[in-house]
Amino acid sequence: MLLCPSCGKQHINAEQACPQCHFTPARVDGFLAWAPELAKHNDSFPEASFEGLARVEAGSFWFRSRNAIVQWALRKYFPSFDSLLEVGCGTGFVLSGIAKAFPHARICGSEIHTAGLSFAAKRLPEAELLQMDARRLPYEAEFDVVAAFDVIEHIVEDELVLQNFHRAIKPGGICLLTVPQHQWLWSPTDDAACHKRRYSAEELHRKVTAAGFRIVRSTSFVTLLLPLMAATRWRARRTGRAGGSEAMLLNPTLERVLEAIMRVELQLIKWGLNLPAGGSRLLVGIKDT
Repeated sequence: MLLCPSCGKQHINAEQACPQCHFTPARVDGFLAWAPELAKHNDSFPEASFEGLARVEAGSFWFRSRNAIVQWALRKYFPSFDSLLEVGCGTGFVLSGIAKAFPHARICGSEIHTAGLSFAAKRLPEAELLQMDARRLPYEAEFDVVAAFDVIEHIVEDELVLQNFHRAIKPGGICLLTVPQHQWLWSPTDDAACHKRRYSAEELHRKVTAAGFRIVRSTSFVTLLLPLMAATRWRARRTGRAGGSEAMLLNPTLERVLEAIMRVELQLIKWGLNLPAGGSRLLVGIKDT
């Protein structure tokens, strides 16, 4: 069900003005825009970073490993889903992997920046791609799965965003999240990415539960590589250098070694082990009613 993001009226038409408050979605760069005033300028993520991400994602062990974890979680916790919305889909790298793994499903992606959607459209010509603000999602009981991968840490009002996710999910559906973890890992890299926080498990669990979800799985990942990550972040604090997107690409041999370590970690998670510490956290929450 579509809601007006301005007044909340139900059953509106995406191509027409809201009959109650007269809000009308716009077209920005060819995409239907539900928050057009934020499509070019906002403080959630550096707009110029999308081009760099699009160049490095496919070659980076980190992005490939996260895709593997995400696709496993979907197969494990909702293999028969018919519809999925990824909020903050960026350049579409994760969403394109999901679309290939689940070709039967309706796949939608939203991004506050139309710059990101331009890259996503090249990867996902058949997907529904929309510009919108996660704090004002225009949906109620619309999707089996709402997912956000390293997104909510960019938003001050993360609790409001989680409430929006809950409203957008059908009863029995799931919310799938990944977030950066451990505030002690904070470095100039987080500042450059416009992060508002790195989560503790306790904080994330509290906010997800308060939004109405029942947590069915929560585990750290990037656990075996945590000492290396901590050293990298310590060096970034000493030098004050965050590194750009190109810094994500390492020597090809090292990339293969690190990806192999992440595969070991994924196997531990598949066996049911909830890893206590790690650079990131995966959480699956269900909407019971």
